[in-house]
Amino acid sequence: MDDTRDNNRRNFLKLAGLLPVSGLLASCATLIPGQGPLPDLYRLSPKSTFDATLPEVPWQLVLEQTSANASLNTTKIALQRKTNQMEYYANAGWVDKAPIMVQTLLVESFENTGKIVAVGRETIGLRSDFILKTELREFQTLYFGSTPEVRVVLNAKIVQMPRRTIIGSQSFEANIPAQSDQLNSIVAAFDDGLGKVTKKLVEWTLFTAHSHYRAR
Repeated sequence: MDDTRDNNRRNFLKLAGLLPVSGLLASCATLIPGQGPLPDLYRLSPKSTFDATLPEVPWQLVLEQTSANASLNTTKIALQRKTNQMEYYANAGWVDKAPIMVQTLLVESFENTGKIVAVGRETIGLRSDFILKTELREFQTLYFGSTPEVRVVLNAKIVQMPRRTIIGSQSFEANIPAQSDQLNSIVAAFDDGLGKVTKKLVEWTLFTAHSHYRAR
């Protein structure tokens, strides 16, 4: 009889010991600093249509990591309502930091031309005939008018190897009005704006570098 009572008591204590653990885990989950609903993540698309007269080139191109100032070097989607102040959309972001995302899209866009032997990031160790340096100077929505407008500015420099001579420098920009102030429309304007800039940059790079390659 005593043995039965002891067994029941031990079983009760085991169950009682388990109950606070689940309660503690639940309370911890709600107390973790910064925890909240996950942000909506957005990505943009590479270009796949280009000038039909693009030259087919036998040389190799390396893209350095795209640079940007601290306000754009983030996964947050930037906006401006005042000239000297940068803000960000709440609960939304890019799939990667903006400069990294832009570099990835540039690599994919060069590959989509089907005109270049090899193109890649600097980190893969590709032997290059040319290096492309890019700087993301503006990549935000402007709220200065009646409708929001996305502004994209990307500067590019082509460096000829092995002498590391700059053979071309150009800035490419686009201003795209959004269809509405809804985030989906804003992202669509970013996609359109970056697409226009990417197309111009890729074509300029291939034409400029190839003319120097032939001359050499």
